[in-house]
Amino acid sequence: MRQDTPALERTIAILADLVAFTTVSSESNLDIIAYLGAALEEAGARLWTEPDATGEKANLFATIGPDRPGGVVLSGHTDVVPVADQEWSSDPFEIVERGGKLYGRGTCDMKGFVAACVAMAPVFARVPLQVPVHFAFTYDEEIGCFGAQALVQSLAARGLRPAAAIIGEPSLMQPVDGHKGCFEYTTWVRGLEGHGSAPDRGVNAVEYAARIVAEMGQLRRALKERAPADCPFDPPHTTINPGVLTGGSVHNIIPGTARIDWEMRPVAASDAAFVKQALARLIDEALLPEMRAIHPAASIRTETVAEVAGLERCAENPARDLVMALTGANAAGLVPFGTEAGLFQSIGIASVICGPGDIAQAHKPDEFIERAQLAQCLTMLDRLSQRLAQQGV
Repeated sequence: MRQDTPALERTIAILADLVAFTTVSSESNLDIIAYLGAALEEAGARLWTEPDATGEKANLFATIGPDRPGGVVLSGHTDVVPVADQEWSSDPFEIVERGGKLYGRGTCDMKGFVAACVAMAPVFARVPLQVPVHFAFTYDEEIGCFGAQALVQSLAARGLRPAAAIIGEPSLMQPVDGHKGCFEYTTWVRGLEGHGSAPDRGVNAVEYAARIVAEMGQLRRALKERAPADCPFDPPHTTINPGVLTGGSVHNIIPGTARIDWEMRPVAASDAAFVKQALARLIDEALLPEMRAIHPAASIRTETVAEVAGLERCAENPARDLVMALTGANAAGLVPFGTEAGLFQSIGIASVICGPGDIAQAHKPDEFIERAQLAQCLTMLDRLSQRLAQQGV
């Protein structure tokens, strides 16, 4: 498929529509789901939607082709990260093209892939597919993969197990068959407020939160020492990162509450257990006794935001082999960022990451995707349609 084909222009037109939906994770995605559903239904897809508990978010799952086991899932998320406090050269929710690059929030991560899939839906509908092609578009990937967690449970409950899933996160169209997990938490510290002139009469929640953060720094060094000798990831060890520490209101009040938003990206489940046990010892054996000696109601509570499994590299991976054949790649790589791929893998669907764009552009002001990357993605999807018309996966 040439770079100047009508399919590319259709993809860019769809991408412009998708970018115009301000689907930051704090907002509803129902309008974009309705748009995608209408486009896929027009192409002849059978579809169902799945709302979240609030009714403000929904997943979309659509199928083109025969109603039989197997087939391939093309998966992407509909949410994007915020643009607040970022300096953009143009409206982030309007496509602007400069020098073969299409600028806009989500162009790279990952509405470009979603647009390409929808643009190719009529092609999949025209060819005599031997197995189905599925489209899975989810919500809230950026804040914990909540949509995909619900979706894979629904697929398992419905007895749907496609043979392969292609998750179109930006990988410069190179197949990726492994990444670490992404575990996210919020720790709440509740102490006792008081006048800043008498700090011993209160329980300073910020101080105790800072001691937890300091322990995370110690654990970071310990995790480096636990790295497997042959670990292929970069970095080769489990990471831990306290991303946000907030608490207090003014300089002369002892802060009664504090909050830590933190994450870890484990190489192995044993590392996650190691971190949790170390923090629990600090809290239960040192911090809480000190706090409660002054204020018995003091507390420290950790809430699990999400624990999303990594994509485990497997010797046998039909999804990886399929994408390598479609793209002509000689090998598959690893990435340090998390995706929804491990969730599909967790219910027995072979999974691989391959999508247009460079992850280095994601989450930044003036995010962009190149036309050439979208063209490569369309070529892969066109080859997939031909392959599924001739054989299964």
